Amino acid sequence: MAEEQTVSLVDVLEENEELEEEASAVLAGSDSDLCSYPQGYVKRQALYACSTCTPAGGEPAGVCLACSYKCHEGHDLFELYTKRNFRCDCGNRKFTELQCKLFLEKDELNSQNKYSQNFFGVYCTCSRPYPDPDDQVEDEMIQCVVCEDWLHGRHLGVGVPDSVELQEMICESCMNNNSFLWTYSAHLSVPGAAVEVKEETNPNVPKEEEKGDDVMEPSCKRSREEAEPGCRLKELQEIGQKRVHSGAVFWPSAWRSKLCSCNTCKERLSAAGLSFLLDESDTVLAYENKGKSSEQTRQGPDPLMSALDNLNRVQQLEIIHGYNDMKTELKDFLQRFAAEGKVVTSEDIRQFFEQQQSRKRRRDDGRFYSP
Repeated sequence: MAEEQTVSLVDVLEENEELEEEASAVLAGSDSDLCSYPQGYVKRQALYACSTCTPAGGEPAGVCLACSYKCHEGHDLFELYTKRNFRCDCGNRKFTELQCKLFLEKDELNSQNKYSQNFFGVYCTCSRPYPDPDDQVEDEMIQCVVCEDWLHGRHLGVGVPDSVELQEMICESCMNNNSFLWTYSAHLSVPGAAVEVKEETNPNVPKEEEKGDDVMEPSCKRSREEAEPGCRLKELQEIGQKRVHSGAVFWPSAWRSKLCSCNTCKERLSAAGLSFLLDESDTVLAYENKGKSSEQTRQGPDPLMSALDNLNRVQQLEIIHGYNDMKTELKDFLQRFAAEGKVVTSEDIRQFFEQQQSRKRRRDDGRFYSP
């Protein structure tokens, strides 16, 4: 019995560690105390939308992590995960009855911010909330690296590959809006996600028409023959291998490093607003790894695991019982916030542990007992 309890504690600690790593991945790259507005358009940060302050039908707005805690406590918030190149809107013109408590001097609007349906709590091509109370199908949501919307796996038009957490996805709509990406997908995308076919020359179709969307974008004002020498995209086009232009596309790690960076291709990416694709540090995975690394450096070795190694068997069992009691109470405590759709603040956590402190087991003559 005791052995099972000891293993149970280790399992719980490992599970908690995984959850903490996930939270660190998203939040550790953002400051929980200072508004991010003075930093300008932050390369990537955790964002929230407040339906209390900016309800559906109004103007979309996003707030940083610190403002979600300090300025919107008790409000109904949508967690947006992370977005790129965004400046905190908290307290600007879009918030008619709220001033930012952390940074007052803000422009009326952030003209470079990009908004989507996510800021009103709906996602995917089905434009449904997440979690969806009317959807009984268990399905993961995957974020498109271009539009940054979240889509259900079953609405991507392709099968979701294994190890999807290590891959990037571009939805079908964004692929079609930037048709030159289909050329890259035939050579660089994850195999098996869609059928690839070899281009066959049709003698009845003029050559330029047959190339279809493989020709240079009109904004570049250049034909394929005018592309720069050594252009990787041109080389891939000349190979002639094509992919069915249907469904989302999954890309393996480091695929961005294989994109062409000649002047012509840089112009194309810039015109399409896709220059970030040439930046491998832009990826969510890079952001998460940075957050995990920062959190681990700040925390150091796990003091709980170190302490357990130095306790005898009886003391370990006492710790197990106390830990399991706290875990149950913490779960009940957090469920109340989840049911009401509220964000848990640092003040809420402080109050919880103060209550725990008042009820904790006390040490007397080397033994533990309940008050």
